Amino acid sequence: MKWENYQLKDIANYWSGKVEASVLDATNYISTENLIPDRGGVVNSNYVPTSGNSNSYSENDVLISNIRPYFKKIWFADKQGGCSNDVLVFRAKENIEPLFLYYQLSKDAFFDDMVAGSNGTKMPRGNKTSIMEFKLQIPPLPTQRKIASILSAYDDLIENNLKRIKLLEEKAF
Repeated sequence: MKWENYQLKDIANYWSGKVEASVLDATNYISTENLIPDRGGVVNSNYVPTSGNSNSYSENDVLISNIRPYFKKIWFADKQGGCSNDVLVFRAKENIEPLFLYYQLSKDAFFDDMVAGSNGTKMPRGNKTSIMEFKLQIPPLPTQRKIASILSAYDDLIENNLKRIKLLEEKAF
């Protein structure tokens, strides 16, 4: 099982498809405002465009806020929808497990690299060219799937425990 060295551009593409605003709602529109910091996923949007086109995303895409990358806003899409121009959509290439890609891009090293290459001071934005040059090590596809499955199982356990804690806290008051 040999892990190979790649740049992000070798294993994923920026997705630039479009979707009409008429199919968007609070549950499937993603902007930097409804992406939660520290890899917290998403909540419903307070703003949804009502006309024109937005960037599209599909299930299994990885969405990352390109503004203030130090907030580490990332989400693994579980549905189709649209997003603002300040959200980058990554789509895994062939022989790359999309969920494995998500976990690779969730690492502090990726966000640190994004911050280092960002432009601007008040509202820094990641440099799209620099982002795609991020270096990673990738194992064979069966290993990617196994790692993603294990990490996903842990994420599910954590999410369930957080829900239980919230319920217990509500009952305590």
